[in-house]
Amino acid sequence: MRQDAVRGHLDGLLLAVLEPAPLHGYAIITAVQQRSGGALELRTGTIYPALNRLERLGLLRSSWESEGGRKRRCYALTEAGARFLADERTAWQDFTAAIGAVLNPVTPHPHGRPHGQGA
Repeated sequence: MRQDAVRGHLDGLLLAVLEPAPLHGYAIITAVQQRSGGALELRTGTIYPALNRLERLGLLRSSWESEGGRKRRCYALTEAGARFLADERTAWQDFTAAIGAVLNPVTPHPHGRPHGQGA
């Protein structure tokens, strides 16, 4: 999948993978890759500036945690982040419905029912 396909949706992707539990940067990259079936591969140079921006906006909070003797910055969704994510999901559903209506129009059936629907 083209890397630019993520543009405009990165915030929603990051917030969505952080919804269940806090994660550190590499785990965020891995979660996006796993959830997308390997179609989306984010780079550290892409996500860390976005994570810092989302934290400045109050949508995420971060803390330093030790894991296996290494300190890692973990990111967690805030209440504002959860609200923003809900809005992003609604906007995404509206967007995909509109694009789907154009790319895959429902062909009217000669008897007044859309093609593909039951009798």
